[in-house]
Amino acid sequence: MIFSLFIFTGCFNTTQPQLNSSSATILIKTPQMKFYDKGFIYKYKEFTQVQIFSAGTAILDMKIYNDRICRTTFKCQDLKTFNKENLSSSYPDNFLKELFEKEQKEVIHRDKQNDILIKIIRD
Repeated sequence: MIFSLFIFTGCFNTTQPQLNSSSATILIKTPQMKFYDKGFIYKYKEFTQVQIFSAGTAILDMKIYNDRICRTTFKCQDLKTFNKENLSSSYPDNFLKELFEKEQKEVIHRDKQNDILIKIIRD
């Protein structure tokens, strides 16, 4: 009996519940990253998840926590390191998380000096 209970409970998803989600067209263009397609932004209590899809395949799956960013293509990085390697070391640590958590229909961040364009258009 206990064994069967373990099997059934082991299959349940333990991911925390979403606070909200939205679909969007997302453009991330930096010297190191280039993504542009439809995607989803999920807000959870502990992190914000950004997924971009192309032809039904996730080309970006990124979880943005208060102290690190995790992508499926690399190990988690602290925010300073991520900003330095992918955006600009001059950006505040929480820049990306705050950008994706904005509730506006259209969010545009253009930084010509660092050749960065991030555009989020919510459906």
